[in-house]
Amino acid sequence: MRLVMLGPPGAGKGTQARLLEARLNSPQVASGDLLREAVRKRTALGIEAKDYMDRGVLVPDELVLKLINERLSQADAHGGFILDGFPRTVEQAETLARMLEKRGETLDKAVAIIVPDEEIIKRISGRRTCRSCGAMYHMIYDPPRNMNLCNSCNGELYQRDDDAEDTVRMRLEVYAASTRPLLEHYERLNLLALIEGIGRPEEIEGRILVALGRLPAGDGTSNAAGARSKTGAQSKN
Repeated sequence: MRLVMLGPPGAGKGTQARLLEARLNSPQVASGDLLREAVRKRTALGIEAKDYMDRGVLVPDELVLKLINERLSQADAHGGFILDGFPRTVEQAETLARMLEKRGETLDKAVAIIVPDEEIIKRISGRRTCRSCGAMYHMIYDPPRNMNLCNSCNGELYQRDDDAEDTVRMRLEVYAASTRPLLEHYERLNLLALIEGIGRPEEIEGRILVALGRLPAGDGTSNAAGARSKTGAQSKN
């Protein structure tokens, strides 16, 4: 299957993409990972991308699409893929559709994981990182033995600037403004699946598989209507 994974930061779309990768035998294609790998390998596209990244500006859509097209041309993606992190706007979605059309392919589904803002804030603002070894903790879900010290190396734990609550709220506002039209776009194309994002990862995976027709409805807990109402509530925040 050819899927796009959508969802705000902290919704768990990366986790679900990795779970689906094994279940559907289709690779997760994360645009951010593609950029970092191209830069690390110093490919022609990576060198071009690094110039933008070093200047602190967004890498142009055209360059990201070239990286994605290269990745989807590899043998393991011929039967399908799970695109994570792209598209983020309607314009990007339309460009992606044209690229797939040239390849004789179409998107099967856009899976949007819906999580209330307050839950997202709790998930992200609770993160802590070790300054010494980079180990990560969560003050609610995976706390260290000592409040401010790493279990492994006893290094100091800190909160990244972009994990602070005020920053997370701002990121969610930006996401909602830019992504709401994208959800509407995929809904018009009858490709959108809204998935309730609260629960254990395997429960959420089950809801997605039901929406994809890979499990009968009785084997999952998909609740598109509930997810849709939460989308409306988030848009008013």
